[in-house]
Amino acid sequence: MNGLKEFGDFEIITWELKMPSNCIHKRILRIFEFKFAIFKIKKIIKLHQPDMIIAERTTSYGFLAGLSGVKPVAIAQQGKTDLWPKKSILLPLKKVIQHYAFKKADLIHAWGPVMTISMIEAKVDMSKVLVLPKGIDLVQFANKNNADPEKICAIVTRSLLPEYRHDIILKSFGILNQKGIDFVLTIIGDGTQLSKLKELAKKLKIENKVNFTGRIPNIELPKLLQQSNFYISMPITEGVSASLFEAMACNCYPVVTDIIGNQSWIKHRENGQLIPVDDYEMLADELIWSYNNSDHRNNAVLKNRKFVEENANYNTNMKIIADKYHLLINTTSTN
Repeated sequence: MNGLKEFGDFEIITWELKMPSNCIHKRILRIFEFKFAIFKIKKIIKLHQPDMIIAERTTSYGFLAGLSGVKPVAIAQQGKTDLWPKKSILLPLKKVIQHYAFKKADLIHAWGPVMTISMIEAKVDMSKVLVLPKGIDLVQFANKNNADPEKICAIVTRSLLPEYRHDIILKSFGILNQKGIDFVLTIIGDGTQLSKLKELAKKLKIENKVNFTGRIPNIELPKLLQQSNFYISMPITEGVSASLFEAMACNCYPVVTDIIGNQSWIKHRENGQLIPVDDYEMLADELIWSYNNSDHRNNAVLKNRKFVEENANYNTNMKIIADKYHLLINTTSTN
């Protein structure tokens, strides 16, 4: 929203569902809220008469945007696919909802190539798809790395949720500790796994080398990244990770899971490491290899910074997106 205001002079009116979905009871209430949401949205539209409507997630807000009657419609897919979880009993309904959203959209955002795969499978009109990450602030996330070169200074910036596999990361550092390799591991964020992860760190006898920061203001993140020489992320699924771009911008060497979402940006032992899902032994081995090969890491982080500057610059990409929105509005108003 800030990018659209800054680079497109947009005035933005927001609306979102109020009920969280962090338990079954609240999830049911959220479904009922979603069912009647279109009436609230149309009331807001009648009051403000917006020039266009923008929605994130094709299986929820994107569907509501399609129902709103406002043109043009821009929607964004949030992950490799919004049809998640795969075993959800609502999956058939989500497919129908997503198909409607894709059909009604005038512009569909894919923040990276990995998102286009499911769109092609869903027979989306790819002429409507803009493949471009939102980008990151390269001034805020500057390449001023000052990590201690004498040890592994690793950082994890993903939410403490099961799908991000922080336990695998801790187990790999347990191996490093057993081998007498010095390190400090900073884990940023909060989530349902926090207490379990703290217990695991104690069990592995590495609690004195692991720093759980909890939630931090976003303004503090660049400094912590710049104090780290390794960025680690082990999710089982990935769309386009802004966290990865932030780490690459700050000259952190990326070690991430070998899944499609990461393969778009990282090539194994070229500009980072790709680790099979849940393979904490290989993670430990590759951390040791990359730490011992400092020349390789130094060359890789320079390449990564250049890549982010050329492909994920917030100032450049948000200007492209804002201009595209203005073009859609002008085209719609003349038709």
